[in-house]
Amino acid sequence: MMSSNEPSRPLARRLLWFAALWLGGVGAVTLVSLILRMWIGTR
Repeated sequence: MMSSNEPSRPLARRLLWFAALWLGGVGAVTLVSLILRMWIGTR
């Protein structure tokens, strides 16, 4: 946990990290779904 005397990170930086992680998760799910579609489509 952060102690009360540490400065908090700027909101914009936290939102940027959140957006980057969210986009990474969406991209990973998309990639897995495309791989599964190609694998199932070849059978």
